[in-house]
Formats: sequence, C-alpha cells, structure tokens
Amino acid sequence: MDVTPTAAVNAALDMQAAADSQNVQVAVLKKTLDTQAQAALTLLQAVPGPLPLATSGHLGTQFNRMV
Repeated sequence: MDVTPTAAVNAALDMQAAADSQNVQVAVLKKTLDTQAQAALTLLQAVPGPLPLATSGHLGTQFNRMV
C-alpha cells in the first residue's frame, strides 16, 4: 500500500471528483423525476370528471361501466 503524501492527495482528489459526479447525477435524476411528475399531473388533469349516472332504466343507475 502506497502511503506517500502524493498518493493521499491523489486519492482525496479522486474521491472529490467521484462525489462531484454523483452530485451531478442526483441533480439530473431529481430534474427528470420532477419533469415526469409534471407530465403525469398534466395527463391526470386532462381526464374528464366522473360521468353522471343514468336517472332511469335498468342499467347505469348504480355505477358507470366504461368498456
């Protein structure tokens, strides 16, 4: 195992670079998740509300069934 000061500094710099890279990856992941959440919310808001039940007849007075 190399314990020279140069090796220790290089190891510390490598660890810092890895940490920076991870921070960038996490930031990109968060941005992607926020974008997907917004897209899902937009799709859900585009869905029409519940349809009214039928007021007469034998079918559709208790619940709506869409095929």
